[in-house]
Amino acid sequence: MAMMERVTVTLPIELVERIDRLERNRSRFMAEAAEHELVRRLHEGLLRSLEAPHAEAADLADDSLADWGASLPVEEEQLVDIATGTPVRWVLGQGWTDAAR
Repeated sequence: MAMMERVTVTLPIELVERIDRLERNRSRFMAEAAEHELVRRLHEGLLRSLEAPHAEAADLADDSLADWGASLPVEEEQLVDIATGTPVRWVLGQGWTDAAR
């Protein structure tokens, strides 16, 4: 069970009355509303970062994978052997699977 902490919030009486008309459990309603708002703000922040990415991230996004791989130091060239890689494809309900199947 999740640990709980009691908090006190002050809300306008009209808002409390509107909540009470829809939900008998105020605590659950407030917890769900707070969780929803946190997710919304995270999503909003991610959208802002896409609109104005960090300069290094924007540069990396502009480069192709091949360009990035070519920029790796020589000692790291053996991290991935493209010739021995297994082609994969996405199958709905199964995820990534061997493309030969």
